[in-house]
Amino acid sequence: MTTRELSPLDRVLSEAQRALDTVFGAPGAERPNPAGNTAELVLEPDERRHSAGLMRINHVGEVCAQALYCGQAAVARDESTRGHLLEAAQEETDHLAWCADRLRELDSRPSLLNPLWYAGSFAIGALAGLRGDGWNLGFVVETERQVEAHIDEHLQSLPEGDQRSRAILRTMKADEARHAENAEAAGARILPMPVPALMAAASKLMKAVAYRV
Repeated sequence: MTTRELSPLDRVLSEAQRALDTVFGAPGAERPNPAGNTAELVLEPDERRHSAGLMRINHVGEVCAQALYCGQAAVARDESTRGHLLEAAQEETDHLAWCADRLRELDSRPSLLNPLWYAGSFAIGALAGLRGDGWNLGFVVETERQVEAHIDEHLQSLPEGDQRSRAILRTMKADEARHAENAEAAGARILPMPVPALMAAASKLMKAVAYRV
């Protein structure tokens, strides 16, 4: 039996459903939550708010990652590149679910601007992908390296007692590093300046807003 090739309309509907699931749904993780049986210690109210703000940033980061990878995959020219992007997106779905779980544990919520974050990131991903698969993969490498850096910042900034958030972020960091390494091995090109600087500036703005909204 042959697999039916998706029509352009099918692809649009599929991407729309993926966007709705990411932004408004409750994506499930394929892997167990890294926090596992890590003890939930009592946090002071200001510590709890700070942890929630940081995990909301990480949740937004995973919403953006889903959108970026899907936007890039939508225009990828090579099927192996498309497969690489969608495989990475599936692991980002695990991250998304884990961050959502942690926000609920902290009696908090995701960013109210998630639809905006998703739409903007999908557009950026599609534009990056149109430059060709080498640049497409280069964008993955730079994105993941910057995500690793901000996770390191959060691991330092989290309240000492919030070991559940730390367990999640450590696993996320390891996954992001592997995504970057896989993209490099697949033929990623180094992005020219000022692209990395612009990406860092956009990330800084997102983090400042998502911490609160």
